[in-house]
Amino acid sequence: MWRLGLRFLRPQGGGEAAAAGGGGRGRGFGLSSALRTVIVQRWWQVPLPKEGKPARLHPRRHRVYKLVEDTKQRPREDLELILTQTVPKLGGRGDTVFVKKSVGRNQLLPHGLAVYPSSENRAMFAEEQRLLREGKPEERRQTRTGEMTVEFLKNSKLMVRMKNNVKWELTKELVCRHFLKELRLFVPPEALKIPDEPITTWGEHWCEVMVNGIETVRMPMSVLNFERPKTRRYKEWLLHQQGQREEVEEQAGEEPAKVT
Repeated sequence: MWRLGLRFLRPQGGGEAAAAGGGGRGRGFGLSSALRTVIVQRWWQVPLPKEGKPARLHPRRHRVYKLVEDTKQRPREDLELILTQTVPKLGGRGDTVFVKKSVGRNQLLPHGLAVYPSSENRAMFAEEQRLLREGKPEERRQTRTGEMTVEFLKNSKLMVRMKNNVKWELTKELVCRHFLKELRLFVPPEALKIPDEPITTWGEHWCEVMVNGIETVRMPMSVLNFERPKTRRYKEWLLHQQGQREEVEEQAGEEPAKVT
């Protein structure tokens, strides 16, 4: 027996041996190694003995070992779990995630936010995903992306900007186009509902958006006058026009007017 720090090496009669530590006791090499275990192998193999007789070990040669693996240097493996609820920045219900063991055992599992990926749990969440795609609307559950979309719509307000030099009427296609332009959100026309009465003037209105065919969000919609965007080229043109106007007014002997 050899002492290595706080661990002990104990050679076995086979071709491989393991060093296991703790409490001054040696432990043999098995299929699964414990933490902080040093796995070694004999440099020279022990010849097979005759049946019923012990192996004959050389007093020096068979006590030389080479290092196979040091589990202290092994990278720590993540813990695989299935989420039972939506966890921000991690995933939604039914998602399989890989997290640090400390996070899974101290935060997710004790609070019921995740379960181990057993065959029963996998089958249960697979059936739930099938119902989400094929089941009735009352049997469906909102996905993580759907929950985030619902929360985003509840805290948003749509601005629809229409020109005043043409005659217009607000339609679903125009509102969907402004959803993509103003909120960076794609809304198909069949998932949008606007007031039945025609909207042809500016003012405050409302619209409803159905997310995944499960939940409907009613949000405010303001129809405003379209204004030219304040680009650099527009500002330069505005300053140029202002300078020309000031020159004309100075030549006419009047005070220059301010552009607001």
